[in-house]
Amino acid sequence: MTTELMIEMNNVHKWFGDLHVLNDVNLKVNKSEKIVICGPSGSGKSTLIRCINRLEEHQRGEIIVEGTELTNDSRSIERIRGEVGMVFQQFNLFPHLSILDNVTLAPIWVRKTPKAQAIDKAMEYLKRVQIDDQAYKYPSQLSGGQQQRAAIARALCMEPRIMLFDEPTSALDPEMIKEVLDVMVGLAEGGMTMIVVTHEMGFAKEVADKIIFMDEGQIVEAKSPDDFFNNPESERTKMFLSQIL
Repeated sequence: MTTELMIEMNNVHKWFGDLHVLNDVNLKVNKSEKIVICGPSGSGKSTLIRCINRLEEHQRGEIIVEGTELTNDSRSIERIRGEVGMVFQQFNLFPHLSILDNVTLAPIWVRKTPKAQAIDKAMEYLKRVQIDDQAYKYPSQLSGGQQQRAAIARALCMEPRIMLFDEPTSALDPEMIKEVLDVMVGLAEGGMTMIVVTHEMGFAKEVADKIIFMDEGQIVEAKSPDDFFNNPESERTKMFLSQIL
């Protein structure tokens, strides 16, 4: 069976001023692979995934997404963003638009999808995340968990081939976390290529093909869930696991 390489990061470096946020990062992600990235605050996890769709610009090394290298060329950035969906910590829904309008906005304006078709597709994805009955409400009328599921539906409506999640449950009340993770588990089971920055270790055990531990801008350890939890090599990983498990 041949594996299709979706994302490749080679010797990637990123600085914010004097702060070396990503230090010689190397990563390969194959089609349908689920990668969970964990690590202490400030270890470079969010910056790593934000570099994959050029929300942050790396200064050295190369990032290749589906055969296209990320450069300053706006066409390559647009092409990659068209294939990569992203879900953030904050839901970033437009408060003055209904959930349906939030979800159809990008397909209509970016993909030039006819409105009726965009609505049909939006309702299909809202049903998939189990909030189709909330389509005509406004974000403020929904719970945090429902808003995050709307944000996931919005990303899926662009039909991306890769999904990036940046701590998607960290802004949620504990009882709402499961409903968002359930949606993500469903996506994983459907074969979506995913990179997830999270501290939800139960989710990592259930879904991840590989767990990556980062510290001080570097990938310290990258292992299967079984090896990661049972045979961590680095003392830094062992300390991290002792604190969160």
